[in-house]
Amino acid sequence: MEQQPPKADHDHHDDHDHHGRDKRGFVFPSALTVLAVVTLIVWALTFVIPSGAYRRTPDGDPIQGTYHHEPAPGGFLHRLGELFLAPVNGLYGLRDAATGLVAPDAVGALYGSAGVFLFVLAIGAFITVVFATGALDRGIERLAHRLSDRGALLIAGVMTVFSLLGTVEGFAEETLGFYGLLVPLMLALGYDRMVATGAIILGAGVGVLTSTVNPFATGVASSAAGVSLGDGIALRFTMWLVLTAVTIGYVVRYAHRVRADPDRSLVGFREGDRELAAQAAEPPELTGLHKTVLVLVTLVFAFMIFSVIPWASALTGKADATPYSWELGWSFAQLAALFITAAVLVGLVAWLGEQRLSATLVQGAADFIAPALVIVLARGVTVIMTNAKVIDSVLHAVEGVVTGTPPVVFAILVYVVNLPLAFLIPSTSGHATLAMPILAPLADFADVSRAVAVTAWQAASGWMNLWVPTTAVVMGGVSLAKVGYDRYLRFVWPLLAILAVLICGFVALGAALT
Repeated sequence: MEQQPPKADHDHHDDHDHHGRDKRGFVFPSALTVLAVVTLIVWALTFVIPSGAYRRTPDGDPIQGTYHHEPAPGGFLHRLGELFLAPVNGLYGLRDAATGLVAPDAVGALYGSAGVFLFVLAIGAFITVVFATGALDRGIERLAHRLSDRGALLIAGVMTVFSLLGTVEGFAEETLGFYGLLVPLMLALGYDRMVATGAIILGAGVGVLTSTVNPFATGVASSAAGVSLGDGIALRFTMWLVLTAVTIGYVVRYAHRVRADPDRSLVGFREGDRELAAQAAEPPELTGLHKTVLVLVTLVFAFMIFSVIPWASALTGKADATPYSWELGWSFAQLAALFITAAVLVGLVAWLGEQRLSATLVQGAADFIAPALVIVLARGVTVIMTNAKVIDSVLHAVEGVVTGTPPVVFAILVYVVNLPLAFLIPSTSGHATLAMPILAPLADFADVSRAVAVTAWQAASGWMNLWVPTTAVVMGGVSLAKVGYDRYLRFVWPLLAILAVLICGFVALGAALT
C-alpha cells in the first residue's frame, strides 16, 4: 500500500545492518516532516513569487495564453492565518465560486481532501480485517509450497500474485511478513537469498509502479488531476503485463544462473543456510473459511474496478462518449462506503465476533492515519498556493517551456521531473497530491491527456521506490533477508535501467495516441 515508515514492530529493520550493528547516522525524515518543511518553504515563497491568474473554463481549467497579474488578498497577518489553517483547509476547505479562495467556512465546492482521507481509512480498515482472518497469508503460503518443486514457476507465481496485489491495492509493506517463508523455500531449491529478496520487493514493486486502480497512487493522483480513476487504465494494464513479465524474467534468469553456478551469487551463502532450508515446512491447508474470504476479497476489488471504469469512453475510444446506463461512475465517496461495508462483511463471514471486528476496524483505520494525514498536509500546501494566487504564476512560468513541446517529449519529461520529487517524498499519496495540481493543467497546455500525466507520475514514484533507502519496503526487506543494501543495488540496477526505458516508451506512446 501507501509507502510509509514501518510500524513500530518493524522499526528495528531500518536501524541495524545484517550483523546487528547500529547504522543510524542520518535518518531521512518522515513524509509528514518533509511536508511540514515544504509547507513552510512554499508559504515563504508566496511572498516572493508574483501573484496572478488565468481565465478559466466553466469546468475550472485554465485557458492557455490568458495569464494576467492579480493581487493576492491580505497582508502578512492574513498570510500567517493561511499557514495556520493550511491542514484544516487541506481536509475540508471549501472554494468560493466567486473569489476562488479556499476557507473552512466558505460557501462553495469542497476543495479539501476529506473524500480521499476517508477512503484511505476505509481501505485500511478493510485490508486489516482481511489480514486478521489469515486468509491472504495462508493463500500465498499454499501457492508457494504447491510450486516448491518447480523453481521458476514458484518465482513467477509468487511475483505475479504480489504484482497483481500491488497494481490493484498498493501491496508493498505487507510483503515484509513473507521473508520468513520465502527465504528458506528459495534456499531449499538451490537459490540464494537475493532471489527471495528480488521476488518479494520487485514483484510487489513493479505492480505498484504500473498501478491500474491502486487507490494510494492512481486514485489519489487522478483525484488531484480531476480525472476518473478508470481513465488511462488500458495503457496502465498493458504496462503492467509487459513490465511484470520483464521483471519476472530478470529474477528467474538470475536464479537459474545462481543454481547452475553458486559462485555467481551476489550475496553468497551464509553459515546455516542449508539447515534453514530444511525449515520450509508445508503450511496447513486452506480452510473453507479462508477460501470464502479470498473469494470475497477478489469480488470486492473486481467490483471496485468495474465501478470506476468509464466504460463508454473505454469501449468507444471517445473521451466525451455518453455513459452507458449500467455504468456506475463511482468516486471516493462511494468507494469509501464500499470498503467499509466489505470490511464488516468479511469480519462477519470470518466470525471475528463483534468485539474483535470493531477493534480490528479501528486498528486498521489507525494504521492508515499516517498516509491519510500526508494527503491532508499536501493538499494544505496547494491551498496556500491557491489563496496566494501563485499556482497560476508557476503554471505560466512553465507554459513557455511546454508550448510547442511535442506531446511525446512532455510525457517523458513528467516522468523525469518526478524522480527527484519521489526521492524527497516517498509517500506516493503525498507526492501525488502535491504534484498533480501543477502537472494536470500543464498536460492540457501540451495537448496530453491528464491520464497520461498520472501514469507518468506514478511510474516515476514506483520506479524510485524500487531502490531508494527512504522506503521501509526496501530497507526492511534487505535487512530481513540479510543480503546487504549495497548487494541489492548491484543486483537491481540493470533492471532499473531496462524499466526506465520501457516506461519512457509507454508514456510516449500514451501521449502520441491521445
